[in-house]
Amino acid sequence: MRSFVRAAELGQLQHAADELGVTQQAVSKRIAALERELGVRLFTRTARGVEPTLDGQAFLPHARNIIVGVDRAVTAIRPGSRALRIDVLGLRSAQAVILHDYWRSHPETELDVVTLRVNDPRAAVAAVQAGDVDATFRTITDPAALPRDLQMIRAFDSPLELLVGPRHPLASARALTPAQLRRHRIWVPGIAPRSEWAEFYDQLTTEFDLRVDAAGPNFGNEVLLDTLADSADVATLVGARDRYVWPTSYDIRRIPIVNPTIAYPISLILPRTNPHPGLRAIINHFGSLAPLPETTWLPSWAATPRVPTVDDVAAGDT
Repeated sequence: MRSFVRAAELGQLQHAADELGVTQQAVSKRIAALERELGVRLFTRTARGVEPTLDGQAFLPHARNIIVGVDRAVTAIRPGSRALRIDVLGLRSAQAVILHDYWRSHPETELDVVTLRVNDPRAAVAAVQAGDVDATFRTITDPAALPRDLQMIRAFDSPLELLVGPRHPLASARALTPAQLRRHRIWVPGIAPRSEWAEFYDQLTTEFDLRVDAAGPNFGNEVLLDTLADSADVATLVGARDRYVWPTSYDIRRIPIVNPTIAYPISLILPRTNPHPGLRAIINHFGSLAPLPETTWLPSWAATPRVPTVDDVAAGDT
């Protein structure tokens, strides 16, 4: 069941195998056994990897719930040895990449990376309070709105890059300033109201007079990349550490933004008292990441750079 969920979320059997620490053949066999048990096909193969069939799409939310239930049952009888459960915005996001880098250096760490798939950060906060997850990579931009039993620390900052196809007029640039992005269409579909990134883009467009287009639903990274590869005028913004994969024929370019660097601040919300002991080492890992350039723009709620330490968790520092 877990192999099916990871493969559906990542779109690649090999990526799912990497996340689960097994071979691709093992993931294939597990999914095949599940399909025999259910009597339906759960995936179709594409040029990019795998996609859930209609039956797979219908089964996916129930499979997620089953995994959550199993994890909770194990936690109930082994509270001292349960895996550290952290919510990330997406398994291709900078948060997931950083956690994966940490896990590769510390493979003994029992780590469960999940995506709650909620846009309102208050829903993620409620999951931390309920014990559904031990921590979440979300930001409450108004500190007064953070519940008193939780703390929020600045984890790290993610510099943004412009992502364009080969026919875009900025495609040949080695670096770009925010001023050079003006009048170009930056497509960021599906900016959810009341989300932290909605506030980020509001401040960004006001500060640099940018044209950010949020029109249309978000059909996923693959559709976005298809559009960029074929377009001569559409670009988007991605985090420097975000993980994207596209066919080499697309010739998509990632271009750093400088003078100033535009950075998205990423926070970690966790319980103020008795946080999971595995969080300390991960938070310490954040402090080892490369610092931002001196000329960096951040939104108002993160204007003062700050590097967390393991003592933040011990002291309950916000």
